Formats: sequence, structure tokens, C-alpha cells
Amino acid sequence: MIALSLAEIASVVGGQTYDIPDSAVQVTGPVVRDSREVEPGSLFVAFVGERADGHDYAADVVAAGAAAVLASRPVGVPAIVVDDVQTALGALARHVVERLGATLVALTGSVGKTSSKDLLAQVLRRHAPTVFTPGSLNNEIGLPLTALSATDETRFLVLEMGARGIGHIRYLTGLTPPKIGLVLNVGTAHIGEFGGREQIAQAKGELVEALPADGAAVLNADDPLVRAMASRTKARVVLFGEAEDADVRAENVRLTENGQPAFTLHTPSGCSDVTLRLYGEHHVSNALAAAAVAHELGMSVDEIALALSEAGTLSRWRMEVTERPDGVTVVNDAYNANPESMRAALRALVAMGKGRRTWAVLGQMAELGDDSLTEHDAVGRLAVRLNVSKLVAVGGREASWLQLGAYNEGSWGEESVHVSDAQAAIDLLRSELRPGDVVLVKASRSVGLERVATALLDDAAVSSEGQVSGR
Repeated sequence: MIALSLAEIASVVGGQTYDIPDSAVQVTGPVVRDSREVEPGSLFVAFVGERADGHDYAADVVAAGAAAVLASRPVGVPAIVVDDVQTALGALARHVVERLGATLVALTGSVGKTSSKDLLAQVLRRHAPTVFTPGSLNNEIGLPLTALSATDETRFLVLEMGARGIGHIRYLTGLTPPKIGLVLNVGTAHIGEFGGREQIAQAKGELVEALPADGAAVLNADDPLVRAMASRTKARVVLFGEAEDADVRAENVRLTENGQPAFTLHTPSGCSDVTLRLYGEHHVSNALAAAAVAHELGMSVDEIALALSEAGTLSRWRMEVTERPDGVTVVNDAYNANPESMRAALRALVAMGKGRRTWAVLGQMAELGDDSLTEHDAVGRLAVRLNVSKLVAVGGREASWLQLGAYNEGSWGEESVHVSDAQAAIDLLRSELRPGDVVLVKASRSVGLERVATALLDDAAVSSEGQVSGR
């Protein structure tokens, strides 16, 4: 964070200082909520959670070098005490970003937020110092913590914004007002909470409503609900996609033998070829989104194409592809799932597995509300239509709907199976995997299917160690 004195922080957040011998002491380290991340000069934010109370760690973090604690009650060590810690954190973030010389870029969407943000960050940091949201910390706590990690040297601040309802993105843009807003898509993720795609579009569009007149709204030309957001902003509109009228578009889209997308990137200033290191054609849209923002920020088409072609995966469990020594390829996409991302992952699996046996180990897609049965059934049916070799549906009721959809679509019998939990899936795969197979693991985060991918890779590591020691 930019250096601020404890007195200045207290004034910004409307707090009272307690047990602070010298209020001129500066916070020069990061602002953190996890006591394990404290460094000398840090500000520790004490949240009260369901399982732990940050105030209980106050003495430990100050002993570890924290300058003070942002707290809701005195804690016996240097502290700034406020009525509401979350509100104070947001106020501090707003103060810091107003002092920065950085351009704020915010992005949202139903699918691909984190992958697009990671691509954009990797492109922009080749151009100038860039700070971006780590992982999926895109809520009212994660976003201000990311903003506060910027320094005087930061030129681009890339912030992912999530929403669980109407007004959430409006709140986040109030904390960190963006100059450029990127909307990726409107899908069915969290549709059970929102009530419908129109309500999701209403929530996502709050981002473009927050943009200034001299800003830019970067919108997906291929998504009608996103394209329609052009009428909701006073900013200049930039379209990306495969549509002919898109300002930044892809032509000659294809997949390499490994299932990696390649295309020709067209921008208002020229064109250049791109071959992504990521897997699946759905990443073309993510790459175009990143390219549109980067072009808006002054990068040349050749710079953008090179950066996209060299970019990798920064966040865990999102199409992480690992090949075992025996030739089994494990695709860990277990961080989250919704109908759109499930379909994209299945298509990527099939593209990667040409001439090989493919396994789709799938679990529940959460928060689909009344559409849950239909959507799970449809994913099971799609696995059959794409000729996935084996479907393993993991979990309870929703998994049974996956398996039933597959069975009814193709009378699959032995080719689709329903198992109770991750361990049952691991046991099945251990007994039936063959060298050269490709295994996709995907479900909503709450299912914990990353354990399946981890077990398969741990098995390979143990096997390799045994072979080495045997020699």
C-alpha cells in the first residue's frame, strides 16, 4: 500500500486510535486479513467470522511487526477502532485509489471472469506495472484488499467484480471507480439467486453505468444482453467478439492438435496471429476481451498478440492440465462450475482427447434454482453427443440427474456411472484408467472434486518415485 500514517488512516475511516504511542507511525506494508500474511509495517484487518475472530490474533500480529489493527473494539495493542470494519476497509480503499495515478479497469461476467482477468493482467504487465485481483477475491472484502495492494508505481489496477444480487457491483464501483469497464457475458451462474438472466444482466450492467464520460465500456458483441448495455453508459463503447462489427475480433478460429485455440486478432490498428497456451475454444472470447482493453490502453496489436500467446494460467484449478509419466492427462477445472463453463470444458476435453479415451468426472452445479434438474440433465446429454468415452457423475441428487441425462441420451449403461463421493470416484479411476487417457474433473467448489485430480497426480508421483528407487 502507499505509505499512510496511522493518524491519516484513522481520519479516513472515521476511527478512534487506541494504545498507539505515536500516530505518525506509517503503514508501509500490505493490508491483510489473514494473520499469517502479516509483514513488518502491515495493517491487520480484524474480521469476525463464523469460525474465527480476528481480534483474537491482535497481539500476535503486532508482535510479528504489524503497525496496527483495524478493529471493531480495543484489543490491548495499537488499533484503529471503527463501528464497522468492512465499511472502514472500503473507505480506505477509496481514499488510496483516489491518490493513485493508476488507471482502474473493472471486469465482470457470469463465466470466465478470473481467466479473463488473468490474461489481461499478464498482457498489461508487459506494458507497465500492474496490480490485479488474486484468484477470485472479487467481493466486498477481496476487492478493497486488492486495491490497497497498489503502490505509487502501479499504472494499471485490474479488479474482478462479482455479484450475488442487484446493487452489489454498484457498491464495488463506489469503492473503486473504474475508468474502463469490461463485461464478458450474461449466463446462468447463480441464476437461482438472481431469478433470471434479465436480472443478472441488470446487475452486471451496473458496471457500465458507473463509468465516466471519458471512460470506455468494453462489451461482448456476441452476447445480446451484454451488447444491449451500450445504452446504459455515457462512456465510449468498444465491442469485442467474433461478430463482423466488433472493434476487436477473431477470425480463422481453430484448435491445435493439443486443443489450444489459435486465431487471427483484428484490431482498429491492425491484425496479428495468436496461439494460446490455454485449452479450449472458449478462451478465444476471454483473449479478445483482454485484447480490447489492452488496445484501449495503448498497446500495439503485435504486443498484445505476443503477450496473449505467452500467457498461462495464474489461478488454481482452472483448466490446469498435467500429464502423468504414464501418459494420462489430468485436467483440473474443479474450482467452479455452471452450465456454460461445463459445456466449454466438455468441448475442450473432446478436443484434447482426439484419438484417446476421455473421462468426464463431473459433480453438482450449485445455485441453479428451479433450472437445476434441466441443466444437469442437459450436461449429461451433451457428454454423450460429444462422444466423451466415460462419464463419472459424483455426488447426490444433481449427480444422478447428470448420469440419467447421459443414459437417456445414448443408452450408455457402462459408459456412465453415478458414484457417491470423491473417494468413490478416485477408487474407480485407479482401477480403470489406462495410459493415454484424458480426465476432466469439474464441479462447483463446494463439491471438492479437486481431491480427485490431486489423488490422480499424487498416484503418479508415488509411482515415479518407486521406479526411481527401484533402479
